[in-house]
Amino acid sequence: MEKQKEVVVSGLRPTGLLHLGNYFGALRNYVRMQEDYDCYFFVADWHSLTTHPDTKSLGENVRRVLAENIACGLDPEKVCLYLQSSVPEIAELYLYLNMLAYKGELEKTTTFKDKVRQQPENINAGLLTYPVLMTADIIIHRALYVPVGKDQEQHLEMARNYAQRFNHRYGELFPEPQAYNFGQELIKIPSLDGTGKMSKSENQFATIYLADDDDLIRKKVMKAKTDSGPLEKNSVKPDYIENLFQLMRLVSKSEIVHAFEKDFNECQIRYGDLKKQLADDIVSFISPIREKAVAIYSDTKYLKEVIQKGGENARERANETIRMARELIGLNYFS
Repeated sequence: MEKQKEVVVSGLRPTGLLHLGNYFGALRNYVRMQEDYDCYFFVADWHSLTTHPDTKSLGENVRRVLAENIACGLDPEKVCLYLQSSVPEIAELYLYLNMLAYKGELEKTTTFKDKVRQQPENINAGLLTYPVLMTADIIIHRALYVPVGKDQEQHLEMARNYAQRFNHRYGELFPEPQAYNFGQELIKIPSLDGTGKMSKSENQFATIYLADDDDLIRKKVMKAKTDSGPLEKNSVKPDYIENLFQLMRLVSKSEIVHAFEKDFNECQIRYGDLKKQLADDIVSFISPIREKAVAIYSDTKYLKEVIQKGGENARERANETIRMARELIGLNYFS
């Protein structure tokens, strides 16, 4: 008898273009996991409404995210690739979990406080309960692993809490989901200006998008913040310089990184050369993904088939979970 694969769930919001941070923080692991795990990967279109209530470009963004997911190596024959809104069972589980979530703890969430500062005119209930919906996304498939970036660690901790609360109150149903990164440290990809992380919809000139053309990539990298170089041998790199080296470690050959590290440590670093090399290596990395994504994006029939099949498969497992949840809660009054 074949051993049942462990379940993995993760999703990306269609709030803008995917970028290098999405690739190295999530998509790279998605691709590695599809061979050995039962994978459910979704486009979080409901989540996007919390911060992007204007839906004029939502359809275009959803199709682009799907195309870029597949272009990065996800195989719809190996994973369940679907839209969050295609699985209404998620919304039902979200309702039940909201009864186990408390206003005080939700208001303390780092991402909620950040979003309140960013959009003070749109502090909606969906924004407040974002971690609850994220929990529903994960545990609707009774997932064990979630390949997330470092910025999602707090949400995942809350997901474990809500799963525990449900199990304690109603009976054992949900495993406690764990972050998964193949034993490596969770990655947070810095922006080129050193002021934060790369973003799908903010700080656009300091973010490298998978859709950027070669010239734009070079222009962005060459504008990255540097200084006149170290004054003492083997000195500690400033954050904005370490950021460039971190990007180089991801996209460049190890001997290239080593050579620039050596130059820095010996106070011989030429940042113009480093940025030119980094730009070339990012171009080499991104251009095949971009070209493949453009071809997939234009094939609407194929994308529709992928989403329909993925939605059906996702609902099958979600239905099973909701049936068991209703039973445990005691909502089957005449059974």
